[in-house]
Amino acid sequence: MRRLALTLALAATVASAPRGAWAAAALEMAVKAAYLYRFAAFVQWPPGAFNGPGTPAQICIAGDDPFGNVLDQAVKGKKIANHPISIVRLDRVDKAPPCQILFVAPSPRRRVAETLDKVRGSPILTVTDSGADPADRGVIDFVLQDNRVRFRIDGRAAVEGGLAISSKLRRLAIGSGGPP
Repeated sequence: MRRLALTLALAATVASAPRGAWAAAALEMAVKAAYLYRFAAFVQWPPGAFNGPGTPAQICIAGDDPFGNVLDQAVKGKKIANHPISIVRLDRVDKAPPCQILFVAPSPRRRVAETLDKVRGSPILTVTDSGADPADRGVIDFVLQDNRVRFRIDGRAAVEGGLAISSKLRRLAIGSGGPP
């Protein structure tokens, strides 16, 4: 909890520092990349969500990848529930992929809501980026607030997927909805 709180404080401080637009966007993506795998420490997946002991935990990116190499570097050597992390980039999602975390990026080829509909009810932590329309929001949705990367949690969507989100993470979220 302390680590996440310190990361949030540092990210908020650095993100609000005056910079060029390109540097600010790069920093925003770096903060979001770090969040993606750090969220996992506060999520409990149902039995069978991982393919077996020692198999990689997969963070999947669906749509246009906004992270590039930043995400690969952020997770290098890290683990989720004692599973090494593997990054998988998907052009499209037609059914629930074998991912523990799925970041659904906006894409001109497919609406975010369509992809979320394909995985709804699966034990996948879906993460989206500032969905103005509630249909475009995953279990966790990144939000820029006062030049800081924040997030909101949809407790109902988590429960639908059999995920338990720690109260510690829920307390850090803004405008969370649904049951714990």
